[in-house]
Amino acid sequence: MGMRGIHTSINDIRKMVFSEVARLSYDYNGDLSDMENIPYRIIPGEVSTYRESVFLERAIVKERMRLAMGLPLRDVTEHAPVSQGAEECVHPEKYYQPPLINIIKFACHKCPDNKVYITDQCQGCLAQPCRQVCPKGAIYFERGQCHIDQDKCIKCGKCMGVCQYGVILRMERPCAVACGMKAIRSDEYGRADIDQEKCVSCGMCLANCPFGAIADKAQIFQCIQAIRSDTPVYAAIAPAIAGQFGKELSPEKMRAAFRALGFRDVVEVAIGADLCTIQEAEDFLKEVPERLPFMGTSCCPAWSVMAKREFPQHADCISMALTPMVLTGRLIKKEHPGCKVAFIGPCAAKKLEASRRSIRSDIDFVLTFEEVMGMFEAKQVDFASLEEMKVPSSASADGRGFSVSGGVADAVMNCLKHMAPDREINMERAEGLNDCRKMLMRAKAGKLNGYLLEGMACPGGCIGGAGTVQLIPKAAQEVAQVMKKSENAHAYESEYQRILPQLEE
Repeated sequence: MGMRGIHTSINDIRKMVFSEVARLSYDYNGDLSDMENIPYRIIPGEVSTYRESVFLERAIVKERMRLAMGLPLRDVTEHAPVSQGAEECVHPEKYYQPPLINIIKFACHKCPDNKVYITDQCQGCLAQPCRQVCPKGAIYFERGQCHIDQDKCIKCGKCMGVCQYGVILRMERPCAVACGMKAIRSDEYGRADIDQEKCVSCGMCLANCPFGAIADKAQIFQCIQAIRSDTPVYAAIAPAIAGQFGKELSPEKMRAAFRALGFRDVVEVAIGADLCTIQEAEDFLKEVPERLPFMGTSCCPAWSVMAKREFPQHADCISMALTPMVLTGRLIKKEHPGCKVAFIGPCAAKKLEASRRSIRSDIDFVLTFEEVMGMFEAKQVDFASLEEMKVPSSASADGRGFSVSGGVADAVMNCLKHMAPDREINMERAEGLNDCRKMLMRAKAGKLNGYLLEGMACPGGCIGGAGTVQLIPKAAQEVAQVMKKSENAHAYESEYQRILPQLEE
């Protein structure tokens, strides 16, 4: 998956932006004028570090800041201070205006969009098999080397397969390759552009743009304003959090770390995952195959939006179970009336899920691990000196495994075996929206009748989400470690089962 988990200068800039916005919010006293100074702190001096000009670097940082504060991007044709309209984002109640995923146009490299060409390492061989196999006669020989006439080329790639030197390359836009919705096109200047009608906010383009031109909106500022108010704010931490903040921040120190940021306490979303598992298992036994040919899991919002949008005739086959995020939010608010809940997770699409009218009252803020890292930086939290205090949780190993591809299906299957031991049930899983779509095509063709389908929009599952920091295989190991420490193995052992009917209302 390209750059995932490799630390690059893009990560550095994002982290600096998030920590400056967090600092701005922690220190806020009615004045946002310091916003004007932040780009000069992040990009100091007069010689550019990353791009051709220090002015361009600062201009990009300004737009990143605005997005990190939940403000809309501005057109490059308008002249305005970076803090323009920023007062409106001071209120904790402010939801960001769509679109969630944005392209900072003047940071876009205008990458070639699917172009096949022959590099200058061509040996000009006698056989010229590339020329022989080209169905359009697009390859010609000149000055001892082969070349491709781009007007004739249909990008079939046959020439690439026969070149014995491997010197024929296909150049594609990394953001477009990463997008499982084919939502990225070109604007009139050849820059990437998102078709918001197709986008499901999975954030894979954002994670794969090597120029850092794509960013999502954040609620760091608003969440910290809520923390600084008299309202208690609880951090609901997603199971993918395992190992995301490095060795220093062990699971035992998580509670102290979030309290250091000002949260009242920490609750594991794996508790909600257990309840979601029970709900999905019950639904499956009730509905499949009597009413529905198959059932898809509900917890990944990008997968469920894609499934319902592209396969409307099977929209009701996606489980109606509430997601772990929503169930956990409801549970926290039931136990602590009047509080606010921040979901801390790996996912861009959860930001969109939380802003739906039906869910707004359950989850107040969604922050990614990357954004929280900025908060730790702003508060200068020293992980080494934190005391160890266990997060009070009876979450099962299965619930904690939700963040890894296959984990949701495993959890539901274990529950089904317990509820209906005599029934044989098959499951299929897919990660990445392209493979999810192929799985649904097979289901539509009647090849997966009676199956439980797990769809995950990101590679490796939630641990490969757009807001994660760690390498995917390393994150999977960390999740496995946390699963081993669980008191319960399976979701059906959850002590919260008895109040599930109240949470569903």
